[in-house]
Amino acid sequence: MENVIVIVGPTGSGKTKLSLMLAELLNSEIISADSRQIFKFLDIGTAKPTKEELKKVKHHLIDKINPDQDYNASKFAADAEQIIKQIFEQKKIPIVVGGSGLYIKALIDGIAESADTNSELREELLTLRKKMGNEYLYNELKKVDKVSAEKMLPQNWKRVIRALEVYKLTGKPIWMHYQNQQIEREFSFKQIGLNWKRGELYKNIENRVDKMIEDGFIDEVKSILKMGYSRNINALNTVGYKEIIEYLDNRISLDRAIELIKRNTRRYAKRQMTWFNADKRIEWFNINNEDDFKNLAEKIAKEINERKN
Repeated sequence: MENVIVIVGPTGSGKTKLSLMLAELLNSEIISADSRQIFKFLDIGTAKPTKEELKKVKHHLIDKINPDQDYNASKFAADAEQIIKQIFEQKKIPIVVGGSGLYIKALIDGIAESADTNSELREELLTLRKKMGNEYLYNELKKVDKVSAEKMLPQNWKRVIRALEVYKLTGKPIWMHYQNQQIEREFSFKQIGLNWKRGELYKNIENRVDKMIEDGFIDEVKSILKMGYSRNINALNTVGYKEIIEYLDNRISLDRAIELIKRNTRRYAKRQMTWFNADKRIEWFNINNEDDFKNLAEKIAKEINERKN
């Protein structure tokens, strides 16, 4: 059975760096498992690979849809599986890379679609959100499904609503539906996790946020809003974009916006690690410096080439 390489880890851990090194060594193609890089125009704030990097190695599922279009883990799993098959047909090895745990889980284990949507219930939950806010819905989810709630943020209200919906329709938390679902694949997955000491990871995050601002992140957000996209679309209701919009609306200062982006990104990284640590199939590698990326890429490439021969 052929192996798909999957590179996971928290934001700021160097997943893109490793994937590019590995793809060049193996002449591979990369599939992005990032729920925000799928959107056009969201470049700096999602830390997309640069134009030069995209030219060097073929990437998939980046800049695929407009910011106001819907995309979810189920669509990702279907799209990624099709691309994986196409890459294997070219006698290449697919590399899936990203920090969106739900997307990766959907690809590897399947997605819980067992509970159909109920339009009346969905409308009821949407009305409740409008009246009471994201935090209220999130706290309601925590009461009935703490496991799933811990892997979400209140602002991910679509996921919160879906989890509440599944619980109300089936009487079971959504994670049980994932757990019970068996899926057969024509290929297997080798998951590689990048682990940093917490203090070093947080430094990476803070440096990245500073660089985003230097690289023109504020102008990027202005440009997206000038195109006519609503401030309330899901793509912009995420860490980085949300805080800069608050700054542009004169609700907070720029310094406060930057401080909040750093804080919220650290929190997001912590949640990502909680999610990935729960998957015992991931092989973790400690990263301390640039040489570690090079050594790890060469180690993985060597293992794969030896298996081929």
